[in-house]
Amino acid sequence: MYMKIKRLLDIVLSFIGLVGLSPIFLIIIISIKLESKGPVFFKQTRVGIRKTHFDILKFRTMRIDTPKDTPTHLLGNSDQYITKVGKFLRKTSLDELPQIWNIFVGEMSIIGPRPALWNQYDLIAEREKYGANDYLPGLTGWAQINGRDELPIEVKAKLDGEYVDKISFRMDVKCFFGTIVSVFKSDGIVEGASRINNEVASNKESNTK
Repeated sequence: MYMKIKRLLDIVLSFIGLVGLSPIFLIIIISIKLESKGPVFFKQTRVGIRKTHFDILKFRTMRIDTPKDTPTHLLGNSDQYITKVGKFLRKTSLDELPQIWNIFVGEMSIIGPRPALWNQYDLIAEREKYGANDYLPGLTGWAQINGRDELPIEVKAKLDGEYVDKISFRMDVKCFFGTIVSVFKSDGIVEGASRINNEVASNKESNTK
């Protein structure tokens, strides 16, 4: 029963978010276009419910001349590929805002396991042990307020399993407000090379909008 209510809340809150945050969207879009050439949004193939694939949306935070499909250790000074606006967006997690659209159309939920990259086979396999792949991935989740990027694969998957076992309105509220605290404190965020690997080693960013 709660899953139906959860989906309804996702639709209503994501619609409110798209409308209410539109001025912020506009400011970010203008800032990205003024600093560097290329598309405003970055699309990346992620794993959705029941291991289906979908394109997650983010604001572009990297230069368009970033080497395509190149392992992080071969990039040299990987920080040079993040734009100034991109650094701010990553630090504040504002680069994730376009995922509100993914939520609205039913590819994601506000709260749930963060969607794995299509080639994160180890994480996908670990989540399978806990049944976490059978739920909509989330904009944020239990693992995100308990370590985010710092967590080992096994721990992250276990936390995702704990979430699906305890999924409820109370649990979602706890994750939601816990995320706000984590964002303000910048807890568990790994910048530079580690995070760039998620973009570079996965899909290509289009050079034209």
